[in-house]
Amino acid sequence: MRRRSLLIAVPAGLATLAACGDDKSDSGKASDSASPSAQETSAAPPPKIVDGPLPAITAGTEFGEKPTVAKGSGDPSKDLAVKTVIAGGGRTVAENDFVVAHYLGQVWSTAKVFDNSYDRKSPLAIQLAQGTIIDGWRYALTGKKTGSRVQMAVPPTWGYGEQGNEQAGIKGTDTLVFVVDIQDTFNAKSSAKGTEVPQDDEDLPKVGTNTDGKAPAIEVPDANAPEKLVSSYVIEGDGEEVGAENSVLVQYKGVLWDGGKEFDSTYGRGQLTSFSLQQVVKGWAQGLTGKKVGSRVLIVIPPELGYGDNPPQGSEIKKDSTLVFSVDILAKL
Repeated sequence: MRRRSLLIAVPAGLATLAACGDDKSDSGKASDSASPSAQETSAAPPPKIVDGPLPAITAGTEFGEKPTVAKGSGDPSKDLAVKTVIAGGGRTVAENDFVVAHYLGQVWSTAKVFDNSYDRKSPLAIQLAQGTIIDGWRYALTGKKTGSRVQMAVPPTWGYGEQGNEQAGIKGTDTLVFVVDIQDTFNAKSSAKGTEVPQDDEDLPKVGTNTDGKAPAIEVPDANAPEKLVSSYVIEGDGEEVGAENSVLVQYKGVLWDGGKEFDSTYGRGQLTSFSLQQVVKGWAQGLTGKKVGSRVLIVIPPELGYGDNPPQGSEIKKDSTLVFSVDILAKL
């Protein structure tokens, strides 16, 4: 059975919810559009990938700009049509990676835009895995490089199937056109990248600085737990600062101050996690706000900013536990 993340909380800040892979939008809320992360994904055989036809991009032609795409001309291909409009030079995307991307989607026959992330000013972070994303994206983006703009025309077989997506106005016969700007890609071995920061306080835990994708060691000192929140760099990245309203993609490991026992870890699940800082326990939200993307952060959370006297059922966390986390901030969403 797949282990479930313990850190995400309902508004009371105490109960648990599953982390990524539960059909959330890029803001962490239930999707109300035809995001490619929607539940209706096919299990069709691999498609034949062809070069076209594809409608023209008439405006917003630069990487990262919201594109305007013409109405499709004639009948779309029955195969998956894919074109690299702008070739990036970054890391190659592999199946089961998490991609961070801006995108626009519209219907071939009408040019009706049913979803786009550019207006939300928040890219989508989603895993290219069967059952998590529509198959058209999974096949079209695998093998592409970060920094690329990819256009695709997705027939129903590799989109939302015969049922379509009524809420978004997509019929079961509609071919969908997407333009996707691949900003970055991450997998279960992704780590922080930056400058190591001295860990001089003997009364605080020491966190390993390895960046090989393996879980860092966390050594808890034989000392009283701090009464206030601790949030400090272990590795300081050079990315943008995380705001309180942002979502993040992270690797993390959590241990108890008392005894140092691990109770939760993305490394153990082999699965990255994305979430909104407005969903997590207060210690996480406060501890990550203002920190830079690319960093590894030590967070020590006192009970009143964690789970207090009502820890998650079935977890290793006891009442009034102080929690210690190592968090790698991979991306801001």
